[in-house]
Amino acid sequence: MIFIDQTVVSVALPVMQRDLGISQAGLQWIVNAYVLALASTVAIGGKLGDSLGRVRAFIAGIILFAIASTICGFAPNQMILIAARAFQGVAAGLMIPASAAIVVDSFDIYERGKAMAIYVGVAQAFLAIGPLLGGALTEYLSWRWVFWINIPIGIVAIVLTYLSKPLQTISEKQTVNIYYALMLILGLVGLVFGIQQGHTFGWTSSLTLGLIFGGFLLLVLFAYLQTKSQNPLIQIRLFHDPAFTADTILLFCIQFAMISIIVFGAIYLQDILHFTPLEAGFALMPIIISVVIMSQVSGRLLDRVGVRIPALFGTVLIAAGFLSQAPFLERAEFLFVLPGMILLGLGIGLVMVATNTDALNRAPSQYRAQASGVVQTIRQMGATIGLASIGGLVTTMLAWETQRIIMNYQGEERAKTLLSQAELGQVDAIKELMANYPLLLDQFHQSLSKSIAAGYYFAGAVSVIAFFIAFFLMSSGKQHNDV
Repeated sequence: MIFIDQTVVSVALPVMQRDLGISQAGLQWIVNAYVLALASTVAIGGKLGDSLGRVRAFIAGIILFAIASTICGFAPNQMILIAARAFQGVAAGLMIPASAAIVVDSFDIYERGKAMAIYVGVAQAFLAIGPLLGGALTEYLSWRWVFWINIPIGIVAIVLTYLSKPLQTISEKQTVNIYYALMLILGLVGLVFGIQQGHTFGWTSSLTLGLIFGGFLLLVLFAYLQTKSQNPLIQIRLFHDPAFTADTILLFCIQFAMISIIVFGAIYLQDILHFTPLEAGFALMPIIISVVIMSQVSGRLLDRVGVRIPALFGTVLIAAGFLSQAPFLERAEFLFVLPGMILLGLGIGLVMVATNTDALNRAPSQYRAQASGVVQTIRQMGATIGLASIGGLVTTMLAWETQRIIMNYQGEERAKTLLSQAELGQVDAIKELMANYPLLLDQFHQSLSKSIAAGYYFAGAVSVIAFFIAFFLMSSGKQHNDV
């Protein structure tokens, strides 16, 4: 449900924009509302999984996710859709840590890499189906069906869970401190909202700076209080293990970088290359297939040689994938970006399974769902801050480029007005430009390509940083003893 939802939504974004009149910033919030809600609540979900039982938490997450998906499908406007996407993120926050902990607990340490590779591989099979299914549903039925498809999947998941009878692991009763939860949520929301809306509010405005620094200070205070608390929301003691810390930092960086492909890759394929939703789904397949294949290699490598080697090679491939695509985006030819897409998928598959499994291996069994919650919190923080940062860069650069076109244009004032509206994502303005000012629309699309390329360069630079983190901080060799 979670994996298929990521890719079907990305393919449907341009059609949602046209149907509901969603702004450019609104498109980013459709993705980021889900990721931000997940990042804010997954640690709570991990703790509830340890306290109430992982199977119960998993089933509850499935039911809530199906309800949220139903609301998404019926959403009449941008605001309700964004709110329902946040609801989906909260439900996923219950599902993810419980499911990963159930799998890890079911195998001994020498088989967990292979087991997690299968676990992720099955999920990524649906990740692979997602673009094709989303493209077909969007093109031949409606974008609303990309959400409604979760209802039958949820029913099947509940039935299979009861049939498989996984071990119901329950740790000692624990309570969730509401003040800690609010600090985490408000800190993340303030930081991300400030970064993502910086273009709208002004980067030097008191509102932008207050949101960013206020959110950051809340998160720092939250982390400090967790070290002193007898009942922390996040087990900071897990970070006493340098290997666990290195895993989580690396996952933050990779998730920061790769979120850009979900939003801006889909926009590029449909708005710049003029692919239909179904064609865009096929175009994303090289990335997805590469991830699925390399995930299986990664899990087995972890069992044999440890986490450092797959992490090093994976980060190199991810950086190469982004940096090799960026220079060719303005040429608007798919074959020029295809090799970079394949490299990107191979790198993601190599890094994510090994690093995620190694992090869970470092946690004691009684805290494994919480460890999964911590890992997912850090990962999703990387995604939401990454989307806000890269999205802010793309949006700001597009505004600069559009303003440059307007200043150099000597024609009608109407055309300048339409360009300003197109930069905000207004579909009617883009249609009028296409009909009456096609050359100006071509210039606008070149500016959009250049802006997305800047985002890819940014993502590539973060991937290079991830390589050095793996090189200097990650432990060599495989782990022999369970914690």
